[in-house]
Amino acid sequence: MAAPKPAPQPLALTLHQTSRVLEIGFDDGQSFRIPFELMRVYSPSAEVMGHGPGQEVLQTGKRQVTITEITPIGHYAMQPRFSDGHESGLFTWEYLYHLGADQDELWARYERRLAEAGLDRDASMARPPGVKVVRSKDAPASGCGGPAPIAGKH
Repeated sequence: MAAPKPAPQPLALTLHQTSRVLEIGFDDGQSFRIPFELMRVYSPSAEVMGHGPGQEVLQTGKRQVTITEITPIGHYAMQPRFSDGHESGLFTWEYLYHLGADQDELWARYERRLAEAGLDRDASMARPPGVKVVRSKDAPASGCGGPAPIAGKH
């Protein structure tokens, strides 16, 4: 019995801030340009995916999101920090490959979900009833209690 084929590994990763895309090239020759918005709305985090089937949270208002920082996670993933404060998704190389290879299908699915909810990509994210944002003078402008933005990046 043959061993399973290892997942493609990245050779190069470039953040294009102006066009808001992650360009990633893999060792199998494939290269993808993945929009930051797509990464944000399909973040593999509990905040987005929920804790089980049917618990996904439809993300809106992410068209202008940028990535302010990337943290490498071992030899298998990266953790981006998005300009809206989201930073809990671990993007494995395999998951990034999926986002790149299947992005047309993923965009179509996202647009269907928006239409079913009567929303558009630019709608503000609704807060659950009774939730209010409290910001101390020491909290970063992004909220969420994360670190302040990187100097020189706006």
